[in-house]
Amino acid sequence: MTKKILAAVLLTGSLMVAACNTVEGAGRDVQSAGKAVEKTAN
Repeated sequence: MTKKILAAVLLTGSLMVAACNTVEGAGRDVQSAGKAVEKTAN
């Protein structure tokens, strides 16, 4: 029983870390696109 709980916690943790990296990368992409639009507007 403990092994199942530990496996579930580890799986959930790894998915959360992967999601954070994905969101961070998407945020950088949006930020760089925003800078390009701002540069063009100026």
